[in-house]
Amino acid sequence: MNDDSSETPGKLIGVEVAYATPQRQLIVALDVPAGTTAGEAIELSAIRREFPEVSDSPDIGIFSRRVTPEQELVAGDRVEIYRSLLADPKESRRARAELEKQQRKKNH
Repeated sequence: MNDDSSETPGKLIGVEVAYATPQRQLIVALDVPAGTTAGEAIELSAIRREFPEVSDSPDIGIFSRRVTPEQELVAGDRVEIYRSLLADPKESRRARAELEKQQRKKNH
């Protein structure tokens, strides 16, 4: 991230908004006024037209670091919109471990 204190309101900065499904990825490049928030950038990107399943208050991050929609952006930021997990990772690991345990018992 760029910590350029010369970014003043009215000056345009380049940012991206990204969203992906297992089938498709979209990254929208935008020039937005300095001081634009992550939530505002999502709205400006019109990404919900392409992906209507994106909620009105999605989990978001900037380069894999979770942020709130109120987070002000700096030049070069990429706002990432996260999808909900289909399964709890801990539950998935437990289920795999149990399945492997049962398979080992069968093989012995």
